[in-house]
Amino acid sequence: MLKTNKIASAVRLSLIAAVSAGSVGFAHAAAAADQATATNSDVERIEVTGSRIKRQDMETASPVTSISADTIVAQGYASVDQLLQDQTSMAGAPVGSTTNNGSDGVANVDLRGMGSKRTLVLLNGRRMVNSGSGADSAVDLNAIPVAMIQRVEILKDGASAVYGSDAIAGVVNIITKKDYEGGQLDAKSSTTDKGDGQTYELNGLYGFNTNNGGNYTVGAAVSKRNGVIQADRNWTEAGASSYIPEGTLNGMRSAADGSWYARDYGYDYTADSYYQTPSKRYSLFANMTQELGNDLVLTGDLLYTKRKSHQQMAPQPADIMLDVCSGSVTSNCVTLDSAMTAAGITADDNGQVEYKQRTNGVGDRIYTQDTDTYRASLDLQGTLNVANGMTWDVSYTYGKNKATTGTQNSVNATLMADSIYADQDAWFYSDTVPSEYADDISYLETNHGGNEQNDVQANLSGDLFQLDAGAVSFAIGAEYRYESGYYTPDPIIVAGQSTAAQQDPTSGNYNVISVYEEVSVPFTQKLTGDFALRYDEYNTFGKAATWKVGLTYKMTDDVMLRGVVATGFRAPNISELFGGNSGSYDYLTDPWGNSEDAQLLVNYTSDPNLKPEESESYTAGIVYSPSYLDGFSTTIDYWKFNITNAISRLDVQANLDACYNGDSSACAAINVTSDGDISNLTSALTNVGTVKTSGVDINVAYKFEGLGLDWAINNDATYLIDYRQDGIDYEGYVDGNMGGYAQWRNNFSITASQGDWSLMYYNRYLSSMLDYDLGDGTKADAVMYHNIVGTYHFTDNLSLSAGVKNFTDENPSYVSNGSDGGTSPQVYDVVGRQIYGSVSYKF
Repeated sequence: MLKTNKIASAVRLSLIAAVSAGSVGFAHAAAAADQATATNSDVERIEVTGSRIKRQDMETASPVTSISADTIVAQGYASVDQLLQDQTSMAGAPVGSTTNNGSDGVANVDLRGMGSKRTLVLLNGRRMVNSGSGADSAVDLNAIPVAMIQRVEILKDGASAVYGSDAIAGVVNIITKKDYEGGQLDAKSSTTDKGDGQTYELNGLYGFNTNNGGNYTVGAAVSKRNGVIQADRNWTEAGASSYIPEGTLNGMRSAADGSWYARDYGYDYTADSYYQTPSKRYSLFANMTQELGNDLVLTGDLLYTKRKSHQQMAPQPADIMLDVCSGSVTSNCVTLDSAMTAAGITADDNGQVEYKQRTNGVGDRIYTQDTDTYRASLDLQGTLNVANGMTWDVSYTYGKNKATTGTQNSVNATLMADSIYADQDAWFYSDTVPSEYADDISYLETNHGGNEQNDVQANLSGDLFQLDAGAVSFAIGAEYRYESGYYTPDPIIVAGQSTAAQQDPTSGNYNVISVYEEVSVPFTQKLTGDFALRYDEYNTFGKAATWKVGLTYKMTDDVMLRGVVATGFRAPNISELFGGNSGSYDYLTDPWGNSEDAQLLVNYTSDPNLKPEESESYTAGIVYSPSYLDGFSTTIDYWKFNITNAISRLDVQANLDACYNGDSSACAAINVTSDGDISNLTSALTNVGTVKTSGVDINVAYKFEGLGLDWAINNDATYLIDYRQDGIDYEGYVDGNMGGYAQWRNNFSITASQGDWSLMYYNRYLSSMLDYDLGDGTKADAVMYHNIVGTYHFTDNLSLSAGVKNFTDENPSYVSNGSDGGTSPQVYDVVGRQIYGSVSYKF
């Protein structure tokens, strides 16, 4: 009953929103049509995201959101991830420009909060190579410059039957500018009102037609993003790490008089860490269309992007177990003097003491990335004079990503221990790393990685035969895809000699052969069915078959009902199958209280025998465009996803708690002893996970004239009914690890324009969420961000836009186990008020 009431509540609120939007209009307002009405014979058939059948009707059974280049420019987006993360259909904790710890500068999309690896990213309808630091599980959106985008289409239901693996949560299809004639230069910039976080972008585009039926479009883009330090925001919660520059022995620190006492403060690391990470990007791109005669057309696209980025964190925290001198150990050891023993510092059962130090004398940890991403795609298209005419195409897409990543001022734990053994007084009785030893123990960590993709496809589509209600259309095809990836950590990391977590190399590949078909059947003038079936065979785990059934029913000229039922799968990726064991410092609570810090070292393991994830998805909705109110439309779509055999790591926190409460199987699952020894804490990948989520998407759009102005109103809302991962309910919660699953997310915009100018107000709302880590009903406050932008066209060729984001400078809500500064930067705006502008010149 609870879930039914939630659905009913969402539908009632959507109807209220529709009425409210309609009431803004005026009785005598006339609609401004975007395009003149055309007959079916005049309308070109095009391919819509979510289907390989070319259609005349853009409104299909699957809900698709389209975002134009004009909208992207007007709202001041400097990167694709910022654009996508602001959409109401996103949730969770997608990494991006505000992820300072562990992101390697990558930016991903997280549709429905189901994880970036469950959202398929396409470029012009074909797969992008996974990219980042090496053996990556998703596409780095930084590789796609905003300057080359014509529009972004977001398919919000499962599409494995059409596109194969990874499309469980949906598809993001980025369509690039093509068939362009003339030139365009654009310059963009932004800054915060605090004078930091500046962004700069320059890009150019030029296209020309040839006399033999060709068009060639080329472009280049350069962008730079400056950093924002956490401590430079007055709402930032100070850090309190147990790793302090003076160092501690078994939690005790030395005093000026030589005595030892319990550590009495925590180190504030926020002065060294970023909220917005710096980066530079350089991109070259091109599109071509060339008629070859005999109804043959060759199309292609090229893309190259270099990204240089870095993150910064406080100096390396070193945790070293030192041997204590004894009768049997007389060298390479430390001597516990009388002051130490008087303070209770004694050797453990292994004859060791724990030395912890924030290595400030070495310097801040600076993580650097230098990545190159290449993509080339060619497609030969033709027609067959069969039945009502058919089209065919054969395409080849190649993608490659390579990366060199590093960490400056890393610390070699073995060399540090040797230095302490050689001169323990200099280490134990100083305020930081002794200057004479700083260079001896530090090193530049360098890692290498990459990804490669080869994809060959062949498709045939057209009309099979005619029914009374229209033509039965089809598309069939086959695909071969080869993926490989590797990641080679620094030898010191592999050997476990660093103070950072040990990690093994990753390397592997797989291939898949696929066949698929789609059929669209107009059963009546009002009822159309779309059916898709796909078969994939992997050399790793074997076979997978998926299907999709969609129905549209036009009740009247004003009302259409639609629904889709689909199955899906996600194949285990290279890092999940072949990943080397790696350490990760996760934010966890030690129920035994043995750990001084919130970050515990967890050993991550992979499994070459993993099976694919399986999913079921359901959408049902209504599209309403009343003929009596030109320019008005609304859509309401209920959606539901169930994922089984999900590839996930065991919930370490839940197993820690269960182990503490006496569950021996929970102790064994994460390699922890019943008395709280977490030194070998392990999280394995398994096929035991589940994800269940459902909700309602609501869109209201209205274009009209009033008061001598052209108006456009748009409201997007997502109401989250349920989100459960591995049986744990996250709906309405925010967490430093999982991110945010707000019950309501809403985007509203209203634009007024006349002649050469336009003015837009835009806001983004996140409802309040319960603090998951506290578990006591404490809420993170709701937040609404207000944005204003104006555009003026001086001439047909020259235009200027200027705007303000987060106009009221809203502070992010507090999250008790927030990953940075007492909040979750992936959920809330941590940068603050930004002023931005752009100028565009066409020639």
